[in-house]
Amino acid sequence: MASAIDTHSPVHASTASLLGRLFRESMRGYARWFFAALACMALMAAATAASAWLMEPVVNDIFVNRDESMLMPVGLAVFAVFIIKGLANYGQATLMAYVGLRIVTDNQNRLFDKLSRMDVKFFQDSNTGGLISRFLVDINQMRGAVSNAWVSLGKDAMTLIGLIGVTFYQDWRLALIAFIIFPAALLPIVKLGRRMRKVTANTQREMGLFTTLLEQTIQGIRVVKAYSMEAYERGRVSEIVERVFNLTMKAERTRALSSPIMETLGGVAVGIVIFYGGYRVIHGNTDAGSFFSFITALLLAYEPMKRLANLNAALQQGLAGADRLFQMLDMEPAIQEAPNARDLPKPVKGAVEFRNVGFAYTSDRTTLNDLSLTVPAGKTVALVGPSGAGKSTILNLIPRFYDVAEGAVLVDGEDVRGLTFQSLRGAMALVSQEVTLFDDTVRANIAYGRAGASEDEIIEAAKNAAAHDFIAELPDGYDTLVGEQGVKLSGGQRQRLAIARAMLKNAPILLLDEATSALDTESERQVQAALDALMTDRTTLVIAHRLSTVVRADLICVIVDGRVAEQGSHAELLARGGHYKHLYELQFAGEAPGDGSGGARQAAGR
Repeated sequence: MASAIDTHSPVHASTASLLGRLFRESMRGYARWFFAALACMALMAAATAASAWLMEPVVNDIFVNRDESMLMPVGLAVFAVFIIKGLANYGQATLMAYVGLRIVTDNQNRLFDKLSRMDVKFFQDSNTGGLISRFLVDINQMRGAVSNAWVSLGKDAMTLIGLIGVTFYQDWRLALIAFIIFPAALLPIVKLGRRMRKVTANTQREMGLFTTLLEQTIQGIRVVKAYSMEAYERGRVSEIVERVFNLTMKAERTRALSSPIMETLGGVAVGIVIFYGGYRVIHGNTDAGSFFSFITALLLAYEPMKRLANLNAALQQGLAGADRLFQMLDMEPAIQEAPNARDLPKPVKGAVEFRNVGFAYTSDRTTLNDLSLTVPAGKTVALVGPSGAGKSTILNLIPRFYDVAEGAVLVDGEDVRGLTFQSLRGAMALVSQEVTLFDDTVRANIAYGRAGASEDEIIEAAKNAAAHDFIAELPDGYDTLVGEQGVKLSGGQRQRLAIARAMLKNAPILLLDEATSALDTESERQVQAALDALMTDRTTLVIAHRLSTVVRADLICVIVDGRVAEQGSHAELLARGGHYKHLYELQFAGEAPGDGSGGARQAAGR
């Protein structure tokens, strides 16, 4: 069963297993690009080694023997070596950039595909910033692990091998002295890599929390200012930014520790080489050209050797992101299609039945208990009752946002757990109090109801939702950007766009969750008129707190403590004198009792 991402989960996979999975899932498909880059790296390594070897004729033939005939060939050879080195470096850099960016793109697509299939509970239990962090931080650091590791293992390792070959060719005794010292650095550097991975994982978690805090504060800026909480929010941001600073600084110190280790050992090696090699030159055991060629190769080898020493720290930093990404990719949604799921038979009539349904969000509290309810095809059924009684849960179970623990939910006699998501949810349209609009055009937000809808169909849906007139008055009409969550529109305008979206979908089952409760009188009148049109000839299940909006529903069900306490028409429930009458009297205290005809026009909308 899916659960929220544990932001405090430890880094658990081994380096070998993570690298193996990275290769299988991200790198293997680009093998030809890697080998092309590897060929460029081999050329670059050979050119670097050749440049060190050329120091021998430069010193012996030109400066010692003063052979003028060697000036041109040696000069041209040096020029050719550097040209080859530059072109090869360009080739490997561009090839590795392509592969690295493709890996980022592929994994961002994989991750979004995974998130799109996760269930509603997963998103309710996960913080948004932590999810965004997976896309922006973890995957990019994973790219660094792939690119840096391949470049270091390719270019630096081959360059080092070539240069070591030159040193052994020139003087194998000096080479043994120089290169027997450097392996001593491996143990502390491996330990630094482990520490870097842990620090990086903690930093990534903090960045996720930081993203969430920024998002919440920016979206809730009106509340922040209304309650004069700017100082409080600044304090919260300052605290988490300080934690990120401390972790980042710790990572930098850890990474930098490899430098004094390598510099110290490098100084020891070079010092010994100069002392012993100089002694051999002075006493005629070797010539100056060979010695300078050796020193050049040794000094050139120092940089790739340092990069290889730092590779583990950089690799572990990237693998921390890979580990967190794979944790996400390995999760499975709690709500899944059955292996033999079938489409909802057509034509869809829209009859909905709850048969002895039990459901709980948590183990310590039952939300629905042995609930049975029938919504006849083409009829309007209203759910009323106190907050927390389970009304919204009933709506959420129909499209399988959650699954029942006991009993069954049926649509046209078919258990929803045996149906495909596409056919089940394609038969439903949802309009709720909390309208979701995307930061896109008005046209795109309406067309979200049905992909591929024509311009005429979009406009017709807007007219039916009483939205066309205000859309026409917007600066760019249907091409106007509505802003994040429709911030540029009023509450009533947002609701009418949501209704237009539902109208365009033209689904046989309509789910209304407090679609007008937050609106002013004029907006509610316009939205309710649009809902009246939308509900015509559809099965409608509506949640309402204002009873005046449901008096004309075909059936009213009073939900109390997760059960249907009463059901019947408005008049029948009033005559019964139970829960419904009590709710009615609380809302209309001080008014003459009646049959609710004042709300008749609105009733069908609920």
